[in-house]
Amino acid sequence: MIKKQAGFTLTELLITMAIFIFAITAITNVFVPLVTQFKQQSRIAETQIQGIVGLDSLRRDLEQAGFGLPWVIPTAVTYLEGSGTTSGSIPAPNASTINDATANPPRAIASINNVTGLGGSDYMVIKATSVATNDASMKWSQVVGTSAGGNSVKIWGSAIEDLNTGNRVIVIIPSRGLNNQRVLVDNGGSFYTQFNAASFPTAFAPSTENDIFLIYGVDPTSNLRMPFNRADYYIENVTGTTIPPRCAPGTGILMKAVIDQTTGNRSAGIPLLDCVADMQVYYRLDRDADGTIETTTDVLNNASGTALTALEIRDQLKEVRVYILAHEGQRDPTYTYPNSSLTIPATPDPIFLAGLARTFNFISSGITGWQNYRWKVYSIVVKPNNLKS
Repeated sequence: MIKKQAGFTLTELLITMAIFIFAITAITNVFVPLVTQFKQQSRIAETQIQGIVGLDSLRRDLEQAGFGLPWVIPTAVTYLEGSGTTSGSIPAPNASTINDATANPPRAIASINNVTGLGGSDYMVIKATSVATNDASMKWSQVVGTSAGGNSVKIWGSAIEDLNTGNRVIVIIPSRGLNNQRVLVDNGGSFYTQFNAASFPTAFAPSTENDIFLIYGVDPTSNLRMPFNRADYYIENVTGTTIPPRCAPGTGILMKAVIDQTTGNRSAGIPLLDCVADMQVYYRLDRDADGTIETTTDVLNNASGTALTALEIRDQLKEVRVYILAHEGQRDPTYTYPNSSLTIPATPDPIFLAGLARTFNFISSGITGWQNYRWKVYSIVVKPNNLKS
């Protein structure tokens, strides 16, 4: 006897397929937004972590501004600072507003305000022995005069803290009276020497017993063109530069570039924060030495418009504020940024003054699709710790 074989009719198959398609569609409609949201949140978290790490480096350098700087340059000494030409829209490292004269004490901080080629962002310079990225720049010591004109170098007893033989260092005399403090030591016009704890160069050491000179590491191997290190901060958005694909077209990267001691050129630079649209720097000054900040400015000039000297910066600068506009995460077509412009710093920031804060206009900024990004202003407020030390 032939058994009857059961099966599905065409109608049943079509119904089953239709139900399956509806189910897959429903699942997709739920799953895809979840994946998209997860990706967006992951990018936002990535941005926040990068901001914490990168901007902490900037904060630390601001706190170190002035560390190891000489206050008095001997008449026999001249030094070179930044060199090179403008790179795309980035100002030349030897711009007169940020380079110090070859015989003058260096200013701890300088800036170029609202650079046209950088979309109106500021260009900031910090000077200190400790702002470089090499191992030697993180170290210091002291040399003490001993009997019969000898000397003894302080050894900390740790490879992390002790300078290495051959490191290029500068030496500073801490005090020779109120108007002659932190004098740079030189030997016939040469303002640096090579470190050697066992046999420190006599010309850079005190000849009086118990007198103390300070030793600051600057570079591990390169002969010095300037008695300090210099770090430049700017927004890089140059044709051919690799900008992360998640960044809005027209934004750039906040960079830190150390000036090379051999050539005076900017280094390739270290990226601190991606997707940056603007950086604004403000200085808070106590001009009359009464202990109260009464002036907020975006240029380090005196009341008559002349650039502050190194001494005036040490005496007057009490606070530095840096505001950085960047977006979190990546483009989100389901999100619309609520404003076409914003004020940096935003009101009611306590330092806001009419005509001082910058109005950033997204429409005229050249940033494509700015509406679909979540914008954020990072605020860094620092009281420099080493201007008077």
